[in-house]
Amino acid sequence: MIDVIVVGGGPTGVVLAGELRLHGVHVVVLEREAEPTPVVRALGLHARSVEIMDQRGLLERFLALGTRYPAGGLFAGIPTPPPERLDTAHPYLLGIPQPLTDRLLVEHATELGAEIRRGCELVGLSQDDDGVTAELADGTRLRSRYLVGCDGGRSAVRKLLGVGFPGEPTKIETLLGEMEVGVPPETVSSVVAEVRRSNTWFGVGPLGDDGVHRVVVAAEGVTGDRSVPPTLEEVKRRLRAVAGTDFGVHSPRWLSRFGDATRLAERYRVGRVLLAGDAAHVHPPVGGQGLNLGVQDAFNLGWKLAAEVAGWAPEGLLDSYHAERHPVAADVLDNTRAQVQLMSLDRGAQAVRRLLSELMSFEDVNRHLTEKITAIGVRYDFGEGHDLLGRRLRDVQLKRGRLYGVMHGGRGLLLDQTGRLSVAGWADRVDHVVDVSEELDVPAVLLRPDGHVAWVGEDQRELLGRLSRWFGAAVG
Repeated sequence: MIDVIVVGGGPTGVVLAGELRLHGVHVVVLEREAEPTPVVRALGLHARSVEIMDQRGLLERFLALGTRYPAGGLFAGIPTPPPERLDTAHPYLLGIPQPLTDRLLVEHATELGAEIRRGCELVGLSQDDDGVTAELADGTRLRSRYLVGCDGGRSAVRKLLGVGFPGEPTKIETLLGEMEVGVPPETVSSVVAEVRRSNTWFGVGPLGDDGVHRVVVAAEGVTGDRSVPPTLEEVKRRLRAVAGTDFGVHSPRWLSRFGDATRLAERYRVGRVLLAGDAAHVHPPVGGQGLNLGVQDAFNLGWKLAAEVAGWAPEGLLDSYHAERHPVAADVLDNTRAQVQLMSLDRGAQAVRRLLSELMSFEDVNRHLTEKITAIGVRYDFGEGHDLLGRRLRDVQLKRGRLYGVMHGGRGLLLDQTGRLSVAGWADRVDHVVDVSEELDVPAVLLRPDGHVAWVGEDQRELLGRLSRWFGAAVG
């Protein structure tokens, strides 16, 4: 029997597969598409996702193929400088097209032993007390202990489970593609600048020095099936309607369309089946949070599901996935709703936008909104305690290296600056690092495998309670 079947081979599913493999879980990823998509849905990684790549030793691979941009102007496209003193060692947006992100994540997961099967479409599932049966379109049946739906906004897993997906339907559809233009660069720049004075959804911009441009333009209406890509003629027609010119676009690499539906699954777990990424939440792409939110779901879920498979998970650990990540998604949906309103051409919305632009000149406001978009402001509710409790800990310099450099294995970690503490009984699940950092003004911190602070202090008895809470019963 397979330990975990992951349905969907996008960034969420593949990150989850990698996290499970770090703990020796037998995982199979089922991807409906026979070949990787060239469609560039997402353009980069925000600070928290960059931290995740660093925590797993992948950052150098991403930096080699990406471009670092200042983390300013992320909220509703309101032009603001990057806030000072962001609580991260990576205060930038890493620009990298999604197909490259997909490729790097697949390489990592397969290096760890994950099995990715392409051309496999899920059409049915059932579960019992012992596991889940997945039925594929070709009649194949697979049996696993758990199954996770990471299969996008039209998730077959979510529909087969009957999980509600309340929210707002698509009101604005957008055409998206990569193609060549037939006019000089200065013409493109001047027309785009003029159109974007009143239409922030619009964009035509070069991707490199080969003449290929990324084109974003509102569709005429809402189609019934957005899986059907637009034609080049449809794109040209909409460009003429919105910009007064079609820029002579030709030779498209790919064309696609997306909507602005905003929906959140009522629950992330039904028995042995869970949801993550767009299968659990969809929202407009403003702020570039979609791919990042899914990757962070997977990072939260992976170690918990692995603990359940291994048999050491304390009571309620797997359910904490919904308890922690559902509110985070709800907050993202709210901030995208707000950003959409701020990008409206309505006079009232524009008045609010001007007011918020003034408020963002205050450093605290700018930092707060930037932390929302980048997800470094996320704090899970672990109860009362130190200000660090529930937050992920930034990378800090130790005397013998960096904190994230000792987290590549995906285990819990006790960073002990006292040298007097012990993780005896949990050494198979928690690393004990005795080292000091001038950047960390606490005696010791217990970090979960996802880097969030589970305990702060120096009392061994308190530590034992936290170890039991997050890492189960002591052994030996």
